Amino acid sequence: MTKPIGHRADYAWFTPIITRWMDNDAYGHVNNVVYYSWFDTAVARFLICEILPVAPTLMGYVVETQCRYHASVSFPDAVTVGLRVERLGTSSIRYGIGIFREDEDRASAEGHFVHVHVEKATGRPKPTPDEARAVFERFMIARD
Repeated sequence: MTKPIGHRADYAWFTPIITRWMDNDAYGHVNNVVYYSWFDTAVARFLICEILPVAPTLMGYVVETQCRYHASVSFPDAVTVGLRVERLGTSSIRYGIGIFREDEDRASAEGHFVHVHVEKATGRPKPTPDEARAVFERFMIARD
């Protein structure tokens, strides 16, 4: 069964993204690899804004990404990326991410991005610090 297309209300944190002429491919819409770049940028901004102040040494490895495309985005569209925390494990976190074109309420694309928090010296998983966990929990919106 296919998941229904998400809406802005399904997300807890937002950041704007500016499309560029070079984002378009030969078909006149944003190439799929750009969506993954937007995912990465949104997660990085979220971490800088929300997590870095309370857990400055937190380090995560990306272990999984996925994207479903619903509608085209093209330069010069304005884009907003929505983010939510879908799951918070002992050392991992799964972000749900939605790409919204212009002022549209329905997502143009949606996916997820999974980080595993690691010890910098060893690259091995380590538990998410309590301070970061408390912030992540504020942005949790479970969705199947």
